[in-house]
Amino acid sequence: MSVTLFLPPQACTNAKADLPVWRVDDEDCQVLPFISAIPLSPETWRLVLPVEAVTVCAVHLPQTRPNLVQKALPYAVEEHLIEEVELFHLCVGQKLPDGRHSVFAVRKTWLEEWIGLCTHNPPHEIAVDADLLPGEGTRLLCMGNRWLVGIEREIRLVIGAEGWAELSEHCPRPRHAYWENKRPAPGTIESGQQVLQPLAWLAKQKPGTNLAIGPYARQEPGKKLGSWTYITWTLAVTVAILWTSNLAQALYLQYQGDRYAQANEEIYRRLFPQDLKIINLRAQFDEHLSQAQSNRQGSFLKALDVVATAITQERARIDIRQLDFKAQSQSLAIQLQAPDFATLERLKSRLHRQGHPVSMDSANREARGVTASMIIEAPHEK
Repeated sequence: MSVTLFLPPQACTNAKADLPVWRVDDEDCQVLPFISAIPLSPETWRLVLPVEAVTVCAVHLPQTRPNLVQKALPYAVEEHLIEEVELFHLCVGQKLPDGRHSVFAVRKTWLEEWIGLCTHNPPHEIAVDADLLPGEGTRLLCMGNRWLVGIEREIRLVIGAEGWAELSEHCPRPRHAYWENKRPAPGTIESGQQVLQPLAWLAKQKPGTNLAIGPYARQEPGKKLGSWTYITWTLAVTVAILWTSNLAQALYLQYQGDRYAQANEEIYRRLFPQDLKIINLRAQFDEHLSQAQSNRQGSFLKALDVVATAITQERARIDIRQLDFKAQSQSLAIQLQAPDFATLERLKSRLHRQGHPVSMDSANREARGVTASMIIEAPHEK
């Protein structure tokens, strides 16, 4: 982080744009009104909250999926809070050696007020000052009469200078302290280190738990459009898939159509080899069908005229019960009823004399006469 803003304990009441805060930029530390200390350019910066405004506790959380952890978090933390848990923004910190997790709770309205003052350039990270203390065991940072204490990544608190003597007896070792130059070292410690600028030193430490998550996370311009970008890409991919599918289907149908057209042309050439040139297969085929239909009708009427003339010349009554004309063989099958066999024989002989071969399939005598099936073929060409 290039710029870090430290809110003082006075910020715990409410958000004030003119409240003096510490602005740390590398080794440069200065006190400015909050609204003036916010970086104007969109450079990365961090807002550090006073531990007095944050509740830190350790709870057991289910070792399952993150969404289940978020659902269980309010129930696990509510017994550590005086007010309703819905009023707090909750963040899960590091996992402790005993399996518990540290949790940070800060009032939503208070945090929203401070973030609302820097809408032109919201913080990239939100931390707690006491959570920036490094190392294991007990860590102590002495800044005037305000001393930050961190114990085993579980406890984060602030005490006055006079309270260390009593608290130190209950703190695990090693107890390591950091204090300003030209000030005496605190008592009851195993090791210590003088720092020139306590806040500048604290700003350089490894980041602790980031509270800028969920609705309090910084929304980058690109990320604001993230959901729309995803939707746009999804629609684009869907359209591409549909277009590709339709194109593939069209090509397949065209291929099948070409195959059918080629097969139809081969069949047509076998049926009508006399057609050397095919311009419009459908029209030419319809023309052949029309000609064939006309030929069949003419042959049928001609055969029927022959039978009718022969029957008319016979004096006896002959009834036609059924007709069946076969165009391919140019033959006419008729079922007749005559008074007797002699009549049928005379009709057969008359048709023979006219050049029409006739054959009798069957003949039966009935109460009203004789019934026979007769096949009359077309005359043979000479």
